[in-house]
Amino acid sequence: MPTLPDFPWDSLAPAKERASAFSDPSLSDGAGEGLVDLSVGTPVDPTPDLIRQALAGAADAPGYPQTYGTPDLREAVAAWFAARRGVPDLDPGGVLPTLGSKELVAWLPTLLDLGPGDVVAFPRVAYPTYDVGARLARAEPMAVDSLTALGPLTPATTPRLLWVNSPSNPTGRVLGVEHLAKVVAWAREHGVVVASDECYAELDWRPRREGSDEPPTTPSVLDPRVCGGSHEGLLCVYSLSKQSNLAGYRAAFVAGDPGLVRRLLEVRKHAGMIVPWPVQRAMLAALGDADHVAQQKARYAARRETLRPAVEAFGLRVDDSEAGLYLWATAGEPSRRTVERLADRGVLVAPGDFYGPAGREHVRIALTATDERIAAAARRLG
Repeated sequence: MPTLPDFPWDSLAPAKERASAFSDPSLSDGAGEGLVDLSVGTPVDPTPDLIRQALAGAADAPGYPQTYGTPDLREAVAAWFAARRGVPDLDPGGVLPTLGSKELVAWLPTLLDLGPGDVVAFPRVAYPTYDVGARLARAEPMAVDSLTALGPLTPATTPRLLWVNSPSNPTGRVLGVEHLAKVVAWAREHGVVVASDECYAELDWRPRREGSDEPPTTPSVLDPRVCGGSHEGLLCVYSLSKQSNLAGYRAAFVAGDPGLVRRLLEVRKHAGMIVPWPVQRAMLAALGDADHVAQQKARYAARRETLRPAVEAFGLRVDDSEAGLYLWATAGEPSRRTVERLADRGVLVAPGDFYGPAGREHVRIALTATDERIAAAARRLG
C-alpha cells in the first residue's frame, strides 16, 4: 500500500466537541446554543425539483449504463461549456461523466499510467486529494507556487501531470486568462498534461465589469483565449455538487482532449467506473437549467454578506476569496489557534494546514450552512 496521510478532518474532533458545548444565554433565537459547523463544503439546501424528477423518472434501470455517458449527456456538457464558460468548440467526444470529481482527482495519475519516477505537481495551498492521487499511483507529489519553482528541468524532474485549481479550494483565488495561457504554453513546450479543477466556477463573487450587465466569468483552461482553440493535452474537471446541490448524487465530468479522455475511458470500462443511469439523466436536467444555479448562487451570496463582516469583526482578515464557497481568513497566528478561538464561540472551521504548510496561518470558513446557522455564527462572532 502507498503511504497516505491521515484523513485531516479526523484531527478536528476535539475542536468539534469544544464548539458543540457552546452556550450563551444572552444570545436569543437559537444563536446561543449548539454547533455551527463551517468546516466542510457540504451543501445543505434541497436538490432542485426538476433534477429529482429526472432521477425518479429514470429509476427503472435494469440494464448497465454507458461508461462513456449517453450522447445527449455529452452534448449537454459541450453546450454548457459554450453557454456558461466561453468554450464554443468542445468536442462531445472529449467528455466523460465521473463518479463525483474527487474520484477523478484521486485516480487520474493512475488512469494516465503514472507511477514511480513520475512527478505530479499541484499548488502549494491545495485540496489534499491532488497529493493523495500522486501517492496512490506511487508517483512523486510536488507542491509548487509557480512554474519557476520547479527549477531547472530534467527528464526526472519535469512533471508528467500539472494540476491547476481555479477558483481555488481553499483560497477562492481566480486565475486570469493570461496566467492560464502561460501555464498551457509551458506545459505544451515540455509535454506535460494539464488538469484544471474548476468545480467552483459558477460561484464567482467578483464585481461586474464596468459598463457590463454580465456577471464575471471564471476562465476555463479550455477557453480559446487560454488554449488557442486546441484542447490537446488539457483536461477540465467539473462537479455539479456545489452549483446544483448534487453532492449525494456523485455527478461530475471531465472534458477536454478527446485522446486523453479515450485513454481514461478504456481503463474505466474495464474497472466498472460507471455513473448510474438515473444520475446521468439527472445531470442532463441540471445542465439544461440555469435558473436553479442562479437561485443557489443568490443563497450563497446572501450568506457571504452576512458572515464576512462578522468574521472581520472577530479580528480576521479575509484574503483572496474571489469565488467559491469559502472565506480564506487569517489572524496572523497558527491556524490551530484560530480554530480553537472560533470553537470557543461554537463555530467550527478548517485549519489552513489541511491544505499544505503554506496555509498554516489561515483558516477556511465555509458558507455551506443554513441561513439560521450562518446568522447564529455572525451573531456570535460580530
